[in-house]
Amino acid sequence: MKAALRSLLNRFPRLKAEFKRLRKLLGQQGGVSSNYVLMKAEEAVSEAVRLRDAWQSNALPHRQRELVNGQLAAYRNGESIDVFDVMIQALRVLPTNVCGMSVLEVGCSSGFYSEVFEIAGLAVSYVGCDYSEAFIGLARQKYPTLRFDVEDATALKYAESVFDIVISGCCLLHIPEYEAAVAETARVARRYVIFHRTPVVLGQPNVYYRKQAYGVETMEIHFNEPQFLELLARQGLELIAIYTLDESVRGGVGSANRTYVCKKVGS
Repeated sequence: MKAALRSLLNRFPRLKAEFKRLRKLLGQQGGVSSNYVLMKAEEAVSEAVRLRDAWQSNALPHRQRELVNGQLAAYRNGESIDVFDVMIQALRVLPTNVCGMSVLEVGCSSGFYSEVFEIAGLAVSYVGCDYSEAFIGLARQKYPTLRFDVEDATALKYAESVFDIVISGCCLLHIPEYEAAVAETARVARRYVIFHRTPVVLGQPNVYYRKQAYGVETMEIHFNEPQFLELLARQGLELIAIYTLDESVRGGVGSANRTYVCKKVGS
């Protein structure tokens, strides 16, 4: 497998350079995600089945929360946390004042963005859901006054157009059936949809990785950006704004991590 991967990368120098850049970047992020292994698209199908329940691990929530607690403390002290700042900017760019609006975060983990909103002074009516019972258990423990549900992002049980704003919270990259997840996100939104921290690639098809996330083996998808934007449009989502967390492009080939802010057409 390693020999085949080396052969593949050697045939595509730009992809090889981007893969090295990605590994270096992720190595600087405190080991949250590590041991990235590039997969062929056909291999990703079988790996998606094998790793489907990786995020159900009981070990993940507390490992992630250790990192989040430090970020929240710094944010309360007025420090800039890029992923928090982008999320707040995404809400503030909406043409309507979000205070009092209902917000659903799909893939909420331990619900910490509810605290980010509170720190930023955005008084929204927050609901969180996640595929992991362990994450939802921790969220209910941390924020007992808020509602948290165990939900599959590809088959949400909520009614149509029930939340003013729906946030896809950095979970789409772990969902092989991401097109269904996008459709469900759009379905339950009344006015706006935000796809937060979405990894995309330019000048190449979807890229698939096997990786370690907080020490648990899982998979990650980096989406071809033009195709991803076409998918949003097919679901009746009009792009309002894009926020870029990082980007590396040479000669039209590269990658980026972006937050996409959309308005539901006809809302």
